[in-house]
Amino acid sequence: MTDFLTGLALVLVIEGLFLALFPMRLREILTLLERSPTDALRIGGLTAAAIGVLGVWLLRG
Repeated sequence: MTDFLTGLALVLVIEGLFLALFPMRLREILTLLERSPTDALRIGGLTAAAIGVLGVWLLRG
């Protein structure tokens, strides 16, 4: 459980840094996401999740 909470905290740190350092670029990205088809976002999300699971599996063995 500690590893999960640590991972969640790191996600918040990374997101916070992006918001602090690149606020205008993040708005542009959100606009692009709004225009993207739902299916493309779903496939991208599933792909990212699969890569994340694979990465954890490889790192934690």
